[in-house]
Amino acid sequence: MLAVIHERYPTVVHLAGHLENGQRVYFTTENALQRANQPPCTTLTSFFEMCQNDDFARTLLYSEMPKYYTWNQSEKKFQRRKQGIPVPGHSNVFYTEALGRIYTVHPSNDECFYLRLLLVNVRGPTSFQHLRTVNGELCSTYKEACQHLQLLENDTHWESTLQDAVISSNAHQIRTLFSIIISTCFPSKPIDLWTKYKNDMSDDILHQMRIRTSNGDQNPKSTGIRKILPSLWSVDESKGNS
Repeated sequence: MLAVIHERYPTVVHLAGHLENGQRVYFTTENALQRANQPPCTTLTSFFEMCQNDDFARTLLYSEMPKYYTWNQSEKKFQRRKQGIPVPGHSNVFYTEALGRIYTVHPSNDECFYLRLLLVNVRGPTSFQHLRTVNGELCSTYKEACQHLQLLENDTHWESTLQDAVISSNAHQIRTLFSIIISTCFPSKPIDLWTKYKNDMSDDILHQMRIRTSNGDQNPKSTGIRKILPSLWSVDESKGNS
């Protein structure tokens, strides 16, 4: 299902992210076999199809599609916008300020996580196999493709993951995600990630402290942040790290 957030400007369109043949399928006893053999199109598979047949689509990142195309829910496919601001140099191509956001994937779901990382960085892919192909060589995994493209050499992808979590997750979930990234993914500058997101990770604890003390001036940089450390350690220890 495509989620479109109309209450904010610009419009944010959530885009599917799934492995090959991994999309969610709804079926009944009468159509189960047919649905299994012909799974429905998603925004991702439609993006691949557009990149196969549309020269302009091949210039885009997945997240840029809603800016230039609308999603036809009944036909399950992208269609070029028919109105908006004309794109210079391209006939019958229009754009709006709509934003695409690929659903967040937890790093523990590693292949799907690295697939998403490729979708964020690779323009105009025509298939899942295309995403795993680097310099003419088909990689065995999406992670290997990310490595060959040097997408794992800095912490940009971890920062992007946490930034998406800030938008869509609560403080407890952000703490859990941060702890898993630190303990299993080994970012090169963990202190920088901590400094940038520590306030987001302490929001719920700070709120509870304010309620208990009736003090609206509790400082998240002191007591509240100190109190989140045990919860980070507990997640880390549950995964066998110290």
